[in-house]
Amino acid sequence: MVSKKNNYSAKDIEVLEGLAPVRKRPGMYIGGTDETAYHHLANEIIDNCMDEVVAGEASEITVILNKNGSLTIMDNGRGIPIDKHPKKNKTALEVVMTTLHSGGKFKEDGVYTTSAGLHGVGLSVVNALSSKMKVEVFKKKKIYFQDYSRGKPLNKLIQKGSSSITSGTRVTFLPDDEIFGKDLKFIPSKIYETCRNKAFLFKGVKINWECDKSLLNRKDAIPNKDTLFYPEGLEQYLRSELENAKTIHDKPSSLKGNLKKKRKGRICYSVA
Repeated sequence: MVSKKNNYSAKDIEVLEGLAPVRKRPGMYIGGTDETAYHHLANEIIDNCMDEVVAGEASEITVILNKNGSLTIMDNGRGIPIDKHPKKNKTALEVVMTTLHSGGKFKEDGVYTTSAGLHGVGLSVVNALSSKMKVEVFKKKKIYFQDYSRGKPLNKLIQKGSSSITSGTRVTFLPDDEIFGKDLKFIPSKIYETCRNKAFLFKGVKINWECDKSLLNRKDAIPNKDTLFYPEGLEQYLRSELENAKTIHDKPSSLKGNLKKKRKGRICYSVA
């Protein structure tokens, strides 16, 4: 029997501010709180790096699965902007970290002509669903960093030290067990396979993979360190998949096209 509430008024309407909706209903943003959703967090950050590659602004991505279960993902792209946002009293970095639907993928004449990730949602959603997140931005060989927890900044943007890295972004995060439970962990083989697929899809990108040896077991037929680089892209993938198969043609047929209207990025297509 459905109970009836006679007094239904404005006070019964709840307004969720900031990233609270993500924590309240994670399934709306990443499809649930199961193993697939857990690994979707990694995909979102990797896709942000790939967007920099496709835009022609990055050439190398590093993915590290740390001993404590956290994941570190870095690219050598332009680095998230750290200057003050013109409409907010905070840095552009903090805006994209704490605000849904913010980023450089909305403007028609913006910095991206195409995007793999959720537009303006991915980074902030991962932040909301992580118990710990650290973002490091490299600009002109200087390091800027800010720490977050469950979507909220723990400190102001800090500039500390210098680096040989000219530009880029490094994100380290640990999914929140309040959302996903204590049993779910990143599976090394799943993350490695994602990196391998991305390297095949965009030829010429170099993806450095590293996993703490203690997280691997005998069933994991993957290395703890690897450099994934496929200059021929999908053609190499097809050859690897068909290596022991009978084929009609000696070589896979392929078509290639360049996308050069606004950016330096190049997308190549291959078909068997």
